[in-house]
Amino acid sequence: MELFYSQEITDGSCFLDEQESRHCVKVLRHRTGDIINVIDGEGSLLECRIVEASKRVNLEIISTTPDFGSHNYHLKMAVCPTKNIDRYEWFLEKATEIGVDVVVPVIGEHSERKVINAERCGRILLSAAKQSLKGAVPNLAECCSVKEFILSQGVENLSGSGLKLIAYCGEATKMSVQESVANYMKCFGSNFSSLDGEDCKPEVTILIGPEGDFSPGEVELAIENGFIPVHLGASRLRTETAAVVACSWVYSNFGI
Repeated sequence: MELFYSQEITDGSCFLDEQESRHCVKVLRHRTGDIINVIDGEGSLLECRIVEASKRVNLEIISTTPDFGSHNYHLKMAVCPTKNIDRYEWFLEKATEIGVDVVVPVIGEHSERKVINAERCGRILLSAAKQSLKGAVPNLAECCSVKEFILSQGVENLSGSGLKLIAYCGEATKMSVQESVANYMKCFGSNFSSLDGEDCKPEVTILIGPEGDFSPGEVELAIENGFIPVHLGASRLRTETAAVVACSWVYSNFGI
């Protein structure tokens, strides 16, 4: 299935931007009257008929499918950018394919990379969403410090609900991500399988540190604000690998 993306959607019609239009008309050679599929980035799939095949393709919306390619949980990954940005971009792509809703680039005390190219990262998220047949494109939040993020997720804030996990390399006794998610799932009991609203989805937030790991102060602050220490198995994993493994364990534990 070919998927296009549009941010210009009105009642009954939408437009593709110049880049998407070029791909549609010049590369895939679609013409007026052809039926194509468009995502709105918010979760909906639009079946559309091409009204005008030009530099800005004009489309008539035939039908709409909500929650296209969605998953029955809400996952926020707060991950420190890697020194080699290619590795971080690989994480963005794979996490989108697996199923992530929000990515927060966080800068830790031991981080070597302090900035990312948000525009490029956004393109990677969009491309991965289209490739993996998802109607929603993950939200890329603004960079912030690890401590700022932890405090924003604290128990006194509305954004601090759900299961919050921090994976780090310390010697403290920790549960696995699977065990933590499994325990969290029990809270929903028989209602878990019938969750059908965005606001009702189980919420999981996972914090992954930089190559030099979190500082002791960052770990202590996270635990004080309701984050549960977890491990990712016996192997020592790179930042981007740890983030993808965490995503996959959430994905598999929720029975997708």
